[in-house]
Amino acid sequence: MKLNFLKHRWQKNVFKFVLIPVTVILILAVVVNRYWSPILAAKVKDVVLNSSDSLYTADFSDAELHILRGKIILYNIRLKPDTAVYNKKKRLHLAPNTLVELSVKRLVINHAHPFSLYFHKKLNIGQIILNEPRLNVSYQLNHTKDTVVKDHRTAWQRISKSLKSIHIGNILLNDVNLNYEDYSGNKVAISKLKELNLSANDLLIDSATQTDKSRLLYCKDIITELNNYTGQTPSGLYTYKIKHLKLSTFTSKLNIEGLALQAAKASTFFDKTQKDRLGLLADSVQLSNFDYLNYHKYRTISASSLKMSGGKITAFTNPVKTKDTVTNQVKTFPNMMLGRLKLDLRIDTVKLRRMDVIYNEFNNKSQKTGTVEFDNTSATILNLTNNPSAIAKNNITTATIVSYFMNRGRLDAQFKFTLNDDNAPFSYKGSLGPMDFTRLNPATMPLAMVKMTSGKVKKFSFDIDANSKVFKGKVDFLYNDLKVVLLKPDTANDRLKRKTIISIFANLFVIKHNNPDDKGKLTSSYVIFKRPKDFGFWKTVWKTLLTGIKPCIGLDEKSQKATKDRIDEHNKNKAERLKNKAERQKRRAEKKKLMDEGKF
Repeated sequence: MKLNFLKHRWQKNVFKFVLIPVTVILILAVVVNRYWSPILAAKVKDVVLNSSDSLYTADFSDAELHILRGKIILYNIRLKPDTAVYNKKKRLHLAPNTLVELSVKRLVINHAHPFSLYFHKKLNIGQIILNEPRLNVSYQLNHTKDTVVKDHRTAWQRISKSLKSIHIGNILLNDVNLNYEDYSGNKVAISKLKELNLSANDLLIDSATQTDKSRLLYCKDIITELNNYTGQTPSGLYTYKIKHLKLSTFTSKLNIEGLALQAAKASTFFDKTQKDRLGLLADSVQLSNFDYLNYHKYRTISASSLKMSGGKITAFTNPVKTKDTVTNQVKTFPNMMLGRLKLDLRIDTVKLRRMDVIYNEFNNKSQKTGTVEFDNTSATILNLTNNPSAIAKNNITTATIVSYFMNRGRLDAQFKFTLNDDNAPFSYKGSLGPMDFTRLNPATMPLAMVKMTSGKVKKFSFDIDANSKVFKGKVDFLYNDLKVVLLKPDTANDRLKRKTIISIFANLFVIKHNNPDDKGKLTSSYVIFKRPKDFGFWKTVWKTLLTGIKPCIGLDEKSQKATKDRIDEHNKNKAERLKNKAERQKRRAEKKKLMDEGKF
């Protein structure tokens, strides 16, 4: 059958200029697809080897090129370090702190331009997708700052003989299986991450970006997202959880939602350690201007601010802790703890908002647990650092706190810590607003075996200068109508019962019911408290305040001695009365016996 549609000359010309080029392109696509794999493999290996200074090698088993769609599929990709090169660099103190090994079964490259690569030496790719890659990362602190290397060339200068530029629009790593091994501590810390997604945008390596400080690893932005992560501390005593984490290198922000640090069950925890049991819950945490690259390389935390909102901080003292009178607990002072941190820390401002702080302590004498609460706490901490250069500029860390003590009285306090003094000097001052004394019973009944039956705090203020040896300052405690009941344990009924006589005696002769008193006389207290070596920070802070409170409520040393003498006298008289009663009962019993025997 004759082809009628080619009768005219113009139809024949169209056939030549359209069909023939298409046919040629299809033939070229088949040929290029067949021979492209070894060419691409050679280019990839060359680029990776040169840009990593021979530390890493890259390989893949096969490649498919769909030239008309600009799509490349690579199979069984593997990026791995050369351990011989790494060990050589380590001996020369040039080894990086982090080693990476990557394996991907299938990698898809979209919108590639192979002719641009082959003819113009420009690697231009629209998108790279890696699904479910396996990534092994090991970290070892080989050096704490950039090492001096002989090759000062940038990445572009190293690849410039093979390529003029590299540009990748987007790199997506979905459902990454990450195994992270940290060798920087005393024990190897291993973290296994799933539900991890990584994306990098606008990767560009050329002559213009080779010194661009706004880019991380030559990318405009690298975003890391982690969901539903759970891990354990090396000791196994704590589990930490993160509901969602997102890090953006472009915004330099690290955002965490649903952060939790949970201790093991009390019985397990206290069997394994002498330390106090801690806990943390936070709805959200944000680090701003976070220098991720320095953290990744050298474990330094540098940020302009840290914000933590919503949640609670809990502490439970170890009830079976062995008393240690040898170790100097000055190490528990915040300024000393900062200096002992193993990481380099520098945060300009820390802000806590809507946090509840709960302290629990078990009293062996009462067999009860006392609770002290600081509710709806907000705090601002300035210059939180142990960085020597930062301390040289400013050696004071300040903390301003607003809280509601036992969810009632407003507490305003300010702490100032000196960071570069072995004597750990600091100061604290503040005031507590009006509240009922009865709100203190969850703490005073189990811990002091004292029940507040009435009274109202008008104002409690303090101003203390301190160091590792001595705490000095002034305490004022204004209140009305204070009355108490003294308690003792009733082990048979698992409760605390009233010491009736002693309570009456205390209210009549010991306790000062009002300050100022009925005549308007105000009792203030000037405190000098010498810290025992085994007293930690918070214990000393509280004991100093308690030393100031006692005189204000009538429990100064003179009153306490007089009270003790009266109680001793009372107990002596009581003992004599009981003795006389016993003797009378004995005589009556003897008389009855004689009468029964008819001898009386």
